[in-house]
Amino acid sequence: MLTPSRRSILIGLCAAAAPISARAAPPVASSILSKAMEGTKTPGMAAIVIRDFKAEPEVVAGIRRLGEPGLIAPGDRWHPGSDGKAMTVTLVARLVERGVLAWDRPLEQMLPSLAAKMRPEYRDVTLPDLMSHHSGLPENHDELKYFATFFTDNAPLTAQRLRYIETALADAPVGPKRDKPSYSNTGLLIAAAAAEHATGKSFETLIQGEVFRPLGMTSVRFDQFGGRGEPCGHVDGRVADKMLDVNPPMFAPAGAMRMTLPDWSRFCVEHLQGERGRGRLLRPETYRFLHTAQGGQNGQGWALGWGVANRIMGRKGPVLTHSGSDGNWNALVALFPETGNGVLVATNSADSMGGEKASGAALRALVATVSEPVTTPA
Repeated sequence: MLTPSRRSILIGLCAAAAPISARAAPPVASSILSKAMEGTKTPGMAAIVIRDFKAEPEVVAGIRRLGEPGLIAPGDRWHPGSDGKAMTVTLVARLVERGVLAWDRPLEQMLPSLAAKMRPEYRDVTLPDLMSHHSGLPENHDELKYFATFFTDNAPLTAQRLRYIETALADAPVGPKRDKPSYSNTGLLIAAAAAEHATGKSFETLIQGEVFRPLGMTSVRFDQFGGRGEPCGHVDGRVADKMLDVNPPMFAPAGAMRMTLPDWSRFCVEHLQGERGRGRLLRPETYRFLHTAQGGQNGQGWALGWGVANRIMGRKGPVLTHSGSDGNWNALVALFPETGNGVLVATNSADSMGGEKASGAALRALVATVSEPVTTPA
């Protein structure tokens, strides 16, 4: 059965883990990943550590596909899922800086063709509302029969997204906008559709030109299945190779892209460098805005495309976090802007085969090598 989305936040990891006392970092090796996969059925895993704004060599472990001998190799493509939301946000921010879009423009003006049909509660939501999960929108439009029609829709992806959004904007809010956050994939799809309407270009064209090419991210693919010689996702003990195992292509802005971990690390280093004025894509004040929790308490909560916390797994923050999964893959990221350090982890299975457990264990071990332990009570 299709799982159209996965909640993607690391609040539990940020708040619950006990402090790790050792600061000295062991050499980052594939044995760390192999140990993290113990007790799970996760086929394979990869990770990259960022230290002082520089990505270290990728480490890998395991196999690409159940039933085949091919081993995971550095440079393989992975599915970071909702970790791609920060990439969509970065694209939108580029357009805001150029005046093509505006942070305070209401939705009814950004998508005027849908204004008359959308519920009144959504007409004045803004891009920050949509991209920080403060719009009041549900996580998805959850009627699976309708969702499945996008696998056979031959219309351009821009038109498919508008069709989905028109239906989703008729759904009742889950709560008041700008109140308690409610995770919403639909919000990122709407932000992407606003960018498409403002530019006349597809999201896929825009993000390649505005984000991926400038950063040298040449590996990104918008297809959901790995090809021959690539890792593939797994679910329930099998290869996830059926149409309804994945999300349809129109879902890309919410996090349906595949890429190598070195390319993902290029994006993460850009965000670490950005607040210091060394970013290539955005002004420092824009990066700071993207990394600031919207309506959060004590500076914590949902920022734009990121979760923000003052600790993670007993380690000192501030930290930018996110997790992603379509049910067949799992990926975690933790970035420490003050030190320029970070960790990226990906597995080719998710919760049904212990991928979330494995990625969490690997993240814990690697975060301990790049951050200080918390020494004061929460």
